[in-house]
Amino acid sequence: MKKEYRIKKNEDFQKILRNGQSFANRQLVIYYYEKNDQNHFRVGLSVGKKIGNAVKRNEIKRYLRHAFIELEDSIKPNYDLVIIARKPTSQMSFHEVKKSLTHVLKRSNMFRQ
Repeated sequence: MKKEYRIKKNEDFQKILRNGQSFANRQLVIYYYEKNDQNHFRVGLSVGKKIGNAVKRNEIKRYLRHAFIELEDSIKPNYDLVIIARKPTSQMSFHEVKKSLTHVLKRSNMFRQ
């Protein structure tokens, strides 16, 4: 994923979590906040320490980044997203993570028509 597509600053995370809307399924929580002054979406990933060791957490983040690369053309451009992984993601393969992400994005109406 390109660097300009990532959210890194804590203040950006906090703004989205405070002001944004959220949807969740058993594996992932998505917070989204509309920003009309940008022409592509940005994503912040959060995988807590309760999920596993560093290797497992990094693997989950890689899976999520790769899923966003594959879904990039179908996601609405003017949003900031924060994805929080829950414990069941530690047992999932890439395809299961992508399916779960697609499900939560559809529920939050983030796909283009």
